[in-house]
This record gives sequence, C-alpha cells and structure tokens, in this order.
Amino acid sequence: MVECPVCEGKIDIDEVDVDEGDTISCDECGAALRVVGTDPLELESAEELEEDDEEDEDFLDEDEEEESDEDWK
Repeated sequence: MVECPVCEGKIDIDEVDVDEGDTISCDECGAALRVVGTDPLELESAEELEEDDEEDEDFLDEDEEEESDEDWK
C-alpha cells in the first residue's frame, strides 16, 4: 500500500508490478500519478510533474533566445 500524494488515500499496488516512470491512477480521486521511486515505492502527481517540465522548457527557450541574440552582437 502506498499513499496518494493528492488525496492521501491508500493505493494497493505491488512494487514489483511497476517501474520508475510508470503512470498509474488513484482509485479514490482519479489523479494521474507517476512512479518516481520503487524501493520504497514513491509517487508524485503527474500533473505537477508536467507543469514543472513545461516551466523548465520555457526557461530553456529563454536561455536559447538570449544566446541567439548574443551571437548576432
């Protein structure tokens, strides 16, 4: 059993059935969860991880634009 990081409900899942990076859903709240660790089993909200990835991409895009501007100077 592992706790849902969104609703704190209990999720019955066997650690050997999942791999790091897998996505599962919470039976209680329906949240999409990503497996970030398997020993011990650790879950994070997949929505939060997607938002973080988008923010990282935006940051990288800004850096690339700055480098391109410097190349022209």
